[in-house]
Amino acid sequence: MMQHTIITIGRQFGSGGHEIGNKLSERLDIPLYDHNLIRMAAQELRISNEDATKVDETILGRFLSAYASSSLEYRVFMNSDEAGKTLTDRVFDRQSAIIRKLAEEGPGIFVGRCADYVLGDYTNCINTFIYAYKEDRIRRIMKLYKLTEKQAADKIRKTDRDRKNYYEARTKREWGGIDANSMMFNASLLGIDGVVDALEAIYRKWENRE
Repeated sequence: MMQHTIITIGRQFGSGGHEIGNKLSERLDIPLYDHNLIRMAAQELRISNEDATKVDETILGRFLSAYASSSLEYRVFMNSDEAGKTLTDRVFDRQSAIIRKLAEEGPGIFVGRCADYVLGDYTNCINTFIYAYKEDRIRRIMKLYKLTEKQAADKIRKTDRDRKNYYEARTKREWGGIDANSMMFNASLLGIDGVVDALEAIYRKWENRE
Protein backbone atom coordinates (compact mmCIF):
# COMPACT_ATOMS: atom_id res chain seq x y z
CA MET A 1 0.00 0.00 0.00
CA MET A 2 1.31 3.43 -0.94
CA GLN A 3 2.70 5.36 2.05
CA HIS A 4 4.46 8.26 0.35
CA THR A 5 2.70 11.51 -0.54
CA ILE A 6 1.47 12.55 -3.97
CA ILE A 7 0.45 16.07 -5.01
CA THR A 8 -1.90 16.65 -7.94
CA ILE A 9 -2.29 20.09 -9.47
CA GLY A 10 -5.26 21.19 -11.52
CA ARG A 11 -5.03 24.73 -12.86
CA GLN A 12 -6.60 27.49 -14.84
CA PHE A 13 -4.61 28.46 -17.90
CA GLY A 14 -2.31 31.34 -17.04
CA SER A 15 -2.59 30.88 -13.28
CA GLY A 16 1.02 29.71 -12.93
CA GLY A 17 0.14 26.15 -11.98
CA HIS A 18 2.91 24.60 -14.04
CA GLU A 19 5.52 27.00 -12.64
CA ILE A 20 4.30 26.18 -9.14
CA GLY A 21 4.69 22.49 -9.89
CA ASN A 22 8.24 23.01 -11.18
CA LYS A 23 9.34 25.06 -8.18
CA LEU A 24 7.74 22.67 -5.74
CA SER A 25 9.45 19.74 -7.44
CA GLU A 26 12.83 21.43 -6.96
CA ARG A 27 12.11 22.36 -3.33
CA LEU A 28 10.96 18.87 -2.36
CA ASP A 29 13.36 17.03 -4.68
CA ILE A 30 10.59 14.84 -6.07
CA PRO A 31 9.68 14.31 -9.75
CA LEU A 32 7.20 16.38 -11.70
CA TYR A 33 4.97 14.62 -14.23
CA ASP A 34 3.08 16.58 -16.87
CA HIS A 35 3.65 16.47 -20.64
CA ASN A 36 6.03 13.55 -20.14
CA LEU A 37 3.02 11.40 -19.24
CA ILE A 38 1.65 11.95 -22.72
CA ARG A 39 4.99 10.93 -24.21
CA MET A 40 5.10 7.77 -22.09
CA ALA A 41 1.61 6.78 -23.19
CA ALA A 42 2.43 7.63 -26.80
CA GLN A 43 5.53 5.44 -26.75
CA GLU A 44 3.47 2.49 -25.52
CA LEU A 45 1.03 3.08 -28.36
CA ARG A 46 3.83 3.39 -30.96
CA ILE A 47 3.15 7.07 -31.64
CA SER A 48 6.35 8.98 -32.42
CA ASN A 49 7.85 11.24 -29.75
CA GLU A 50 7.84 14.07 -32.27
CA ASP A 51 4.08 13.78 -32.68
CA ALA A 52 3.53 13.23 -28.97
CA THR A 53 5.15 16.54 -28.03
CA LYS A 54 2.45 18.34 -30.03
CA VAL A 55 -0.37 17.15 -27.82
CA ASP A 56 -1.59 17.79 -24.31
CA GLU A 57 -4.87 17.26 -22.50
CA THR A 58 -6.65 20.05 -24.39
CA ILE A 59 -6.17 18.57 -27.88
CA LEU A 60 -5.39 14.93 -27.15
CA GLY A 61 -8.63 13.52 -28.48
CA ARG A 62 -8.59 15.50 -31.71
CA PHE A 63 -4.94 14.66 -32.41
CA LEU A 64 -5.28 10.94 -31.76
CA SER A 65 -8.48 10.61 -33.74
CA ALA A 66 -6.70 12.12 -36.74
CA TYR A 67 -3.68 9.88 -36.17
CA ALA A 68 -5.79 6.75 -35.92
CA SER A 69 -7.51 7.37 -39.23
CA SER A 70 -4.18 7.32 -41.07
CA SER A 71 -2.12 4.87 -39.02
CA LEU A 72 -2.04 1.12 -39.55
CA GLU A 73 0.89 0.66 -37.17
CA TYR A 74 -1.23 1.30 -34.09
CA ARG A 75 -3.75 -1.37 -35.03
CA VAL A 76 -1.00 -3.96 -35.24
CA PHE A 77 0.10 -3.35 -31.65
CA MET A 78 -3.34 -2.94 -30.09
CA ASN A 79 -3.97 -5.29 -27.17
CA SER A 80 -6.96 -7.62 -27.36
CA ASP A 81 -8.53 -6.05 -24.26
CA GLU A 82 -8.48 -2.68 -26.03
CA ALA A 83 -10.63 -3.82 -28.92
CA GLY A 84 -13.85 -1.87 -29.22
CA LYS A 85 -12.51 1.19 -27.42
CA THR A 86 -11.84 4.48 -29.16
CA LEU A 87 -8.20 5.46 -29.54
CA THR A 88 -8.76 8.40 -27.20
CA ASP A 89 -10.07 6.03 -24.53
CA ARG A 90 -7.15 3.68 -25.00
CA VAL A 91 -4.62 6.49 -24.59
CA PHE A 92 -6.40 7.72 -21.46
CA ASP A 93 -6.31 4.18 -20.06
CA ARG A 94 -2.59 3.85 -20.80
CA GLN A 95 -1.84 7.27 -19.34
CA SER A 96 -3.87 6.44 -16.23
CA ALA A 97 -2.01 3.16 -15.78
CA ILE A 98 1.29 5.03 -16.01
CA ILE A 99 0.12 7.57 -13.41
CA ARG A 100 -0.87 4.80 -11.00
CA LYS A 101 2.43 2.96 -11.53
CA LEU A 102 4.50 6.11 -10.90
CA ALA A 103 2.44 6.92 -7.81
CA GLU A 104 3.09 3.45 -6.44
CA GLU A 105 6.83 3.78 -7.00
CA GLY A 106 7.41 6.99 -5.06
CA PRO A 107 6.34 10.55 -4.27
CA GLY A 108 5.66 12.93 -7.11
CA ILE A 109 3.74 15.90 -8.44
CA PHE A 110 1.21 15.35 -11.23
CA VAL A 111 0.03 18.37 -13.21
CA GLY A 112 -3.32 17.95 -14.97
CA ARG A 113 -4.12 14.65 -16.72
CA CYS A 114 -7.10 14.02 -14.40
CA ALA A 115 -4.56 12.70 -11.87
CA ASP A 116 -6.79 13.52 -8.89
CA TYR A 117 -9.46 11.26 -10.39
CA VAL A 118 -7.06 8.53 -11.53
CA LEU A 119 -5.54 8.36 -8.03
CA GLY A 120 -8.87 8.61 -6.28
CA ASP A 121 -8.32 5.36 -4.38
CA TYR A 122 -5.09 6.60 -2.79
CA THR A 123 -5.40 8.22 0.63
CA ASN A 124 -2.01 9.95 0.48
CA CYS A 125 -2.94 12.44 -2.24
CA ILE A 126 -3.01 16.20 -1.79
CA ASN A 127 -5.31 17.35 -4.59
CA THR A 128 -5.00 21.04 -5.38
CA PHE A 129 -6.41 23.52 -7.88
CA ILE A 130 -4.63 26.76 -8.80
CA TYR A 131 -6.58 29.76 -10.04
CA ALA A 132 -5.96 33.50 -10.42
CA TYR A 133 -7.72 36.72 -11.33
CA LYS A 134 -8.44 37.07 -15.03
CA GLU A 135 -6.39 40.27 -15.39
CA ASP A 136 -3.32 38.56 -13.94
CA ARG A 137 -3.77 35.56 -16.16
CA ILE A 138 -4.06 37.75 -19.25
CA ARG A 139 -0.88 39.63 -18.33
CA ARG A 140 0.97 36.37 -17.76
CA ILE A 141 -0.10 34.84 -21.08
CA MET A 142 0.66 38.07 -22.96
CA LYS A 143 4.21 37.95 -21.60
CA LEU A 144 4.77 34.21 -22.06
CA TYR A 145 3.43 33.97 -25.60
CA LYS A 146 4.05 37.54 -26.84
CA LEU A 147 0.34 38.08 -27.50
CA THR A 148 -1.94 41.08 -27.54
CA GLU A 149 -4.44 41.46 -24.71
CA LYS A 150 -7.27 40.20 -26.91
CA GLN A 151 -5.24 37.25 -28.18
CA ALA A 152 -4.29 36.28 -24.63
CA ALA A 153 -7.90 36.52 -23.44
CA ASP A 154 -9.07 34.36 -26.35
CA LYS A 155 -6.36 31.77 -25.70
CA ILE A 156 -7.29 31.60 -22.02
CA ARG A 157 -10.98 31.19 -22.82
CA LYS A 158 -10.34 28.39 -25.33
CA THR A 159 -7.78 26.52 -23.23
CA ASP A 160 -9.89 26.63 -20.10
CA ARG A 161 -12.91 25.41 -22.07
CA ASP A 162 -10.91 22.51 -23.52
CA ARG A 163 -9.47 21.56 -20.13
CA LYS A 164 -12.91 21.70 -18.55
CA ASN A 165 -14.45 19.56 -21.29
CA TYR A 166 -11.63 17.01 -21.15
CA TYR A 167 -11.72 16.72 -17.37
CA GLU A 168 -15.48 16.57 -16.99
CA ALA A 169 -15.93 14.07 -19.83
CA ARG A 170 -13.42 11.72 -18.18
CA THR A 171 -14.33 12.15 -14.52
CA LYS A 172 -17.98 13.26 -14.43
CA ARG A 173 -16.81 15.84 -11.88
CA GLU A 174 -16.81 19.63 -12.00
CA TRP A 175 -13.45 20.96 -13.18
CA GLY A 176 -12.06 23.16 -10.41
CA GLY A 177 -14.84 22.11 -8.07
CA ILE A 178 -14.29 21.79 -4.34
CA ASP A 179 -15.53 18.19 -4.26
CA ALA A 180 -12.54 17.03 -6.33
CA ASN A 181 -9.86 19.08 -4.57
CA SER A 182 -8.43 19.03 -1.05
CA MET A 183 -7.56 22.73 -1.33
CA MET A 184 -7.61 25.62 -3.76
CA PHE A 185 -5.08 28.45 -4.06
CA ASN A 186 -5.51 31.93 -5.52
CA ALA A 187 -2.13 32.69 -7.08
CA SER A 188 -3.10 36.34 -7.50
CA LEU A 189 -3.40 36.73 -3.72
CA LEU A 190 -0.56 34.46 -2.58
CA GLY A 191 1.82 34.83 -5.51
CA ILE A 192 3.63 31.92 -7.15
CA ASP A 193 6.18 31.58 -4.36
CA GLY A 194 3.48 31.94 -1.72
CA VAL A 195 1.58 28.97 -3.13
CA VAL A 196 4.83 26.99 -3.34
CA ASP A 197 5.61 27.86 0.30
CA ALA A 198 2.16 26.73 1.40
CA LEU A 199 2.28 23.45 -0.52
CA GLU A 200 5.80 22.71 0.69
CA ALA A 201 4.70 23.18 4.31
CA ILE A 202 1.60 21.03 3.79
CA TYR A 203 3.62 18.29 2.11
CA ARG A 204 6.24 18.18 4.85
CA LYS A 205 3.61 18.13 7.58
CA TRP A 206 1.71 15.41 5.72
CA GLU A 207 4.87 13.31 5.42
CA ASN A 208 5.66 13.66 9.13
CA ARG A 209 2.22 12.92 10.48
CA GLU A 210 1.77 9.90 12.75
